[in-house]
Amino acid sequence: MILMPATIIRSDLGNFSSIVCFKAVVVGVEEALGEKAAAIALIAAGRARGKQVAIQLSLTERNVSLAEMAPILNSILGKEGTRLCIIDRIVEGENIKVFCRETICSAGEAEGSNRQLTYTLGAIQGVLEQLTRKRLRGKQVESVVRGSTHDVIAYEVLA
Repeated sequence: MILMPATIIRSDLGNFSSIVCFKAVVVGVEEALGEKAAAIALIAAGRARGKQVAIQLSLTERNVSLAEMAPILNSILGKEGTRLCIIDRIVEGENIKVFCRETICSAGEAEGSNRQLTYTLGAIQGVLEQLTRKRLRGKQVESVVRGSTHDVIAYEVLA
């Protein structure tokens, strides 16, 4: 299992903040920029963070299939890591599908909400791009707030 480096950023409060505060940032960015521009910005921010995580943990140097990456990513982004989401599995076929739950983007959303994964989609994309050395485009294809058991992201290989 791979854990994030134990560097403490804040001496008293530690490294974590609340979902409530994160969601307030998302809503504020959407109000300031509009929904589409906010989505682009949040995906880009997540993607940059995902790439940084992959590089920091030398994930690009491993010879691991994408299916085997699910537990590794889960240890980084899940309960033992940054708590961004839980990744149950990664399936490679026509595209790469990542099955997530308890995503920060869907947290607290009402049933039927039109909320899309943005930061989470980008963070996973950044890691996967570093691992595959290919440019990807992600799209949420299933949502827990719209009746699915998972938030599912499909990544198409662009180059």
